[in-house]
Amino acid sequence: IKSAVKRQVRERRIYYIDIIEVEEQDVLFRIGCQAGTYIRKFCHDAGKKLKVGGHMAQLIRTKAGPFTEEDMVTLHDLSDSYWLWKKKKDQSIKKYIKPVEEAIPHVPKVWIMDNAIDTVCHGSDLKVPGISKLNSEIKKGDTIAIMSLKDELVALGIAEISSGEIMERERGVAVKTHKVFMEPGTYPKYTQR
Repeated sequence: IKSAVKRQVRERRIYYIDIIEVEEQDVLFRIGCQAGTYIRKFCHDAGKKLKVGGHMAQLIRTKAGPFTEEDMVTLHDLSDSYWLWKKKKDQSIKKYIKPVEEAIPHVPKVWIMDNAIDTVCHGSDLKVPGISKLNSEIKKGDTIAIMSLKDELVALGIAEISSGEIMERERGVAVKTHKVFMEPGTYPKYTQR
């Protein structure tokens, strides 16, 4: 089996490997690893190093970010639930479709004032005066979730300065907007009188 992804040297962190079962040449294991780790390549390289050969027979993702096996649903169940929802016969789709905010509990956050939201929704970078509050320990280069004061995800961006610098400065770009999630116009445009 060939990988559709170009193989290249990449460093990825392996947090743990638990051997669950060994039956003849088959090894069932659980691995905790950094995103972007190619498990098929890991199996091949482990077999090569042990001089026995190796390939992956099956892969089951048990966790991705904050989501675990308990959050997983089959495409068939999702499709059925969507069909029933469209026919206004069922609301079970609400247990399958989660708000985007549930995907980012681990991401550092800045909360912005209502009058800054529409500007960010149009792709502008977030400037210091628009920030109401923020997580401490933000470092320059971190991926940041830009949130409304109602804890709605507005956008993701890259920190241009640390949280300490944000607190000290009165102006300048704090977060370079990367991906906007909220529709422009969700919050009214701020106008001065």
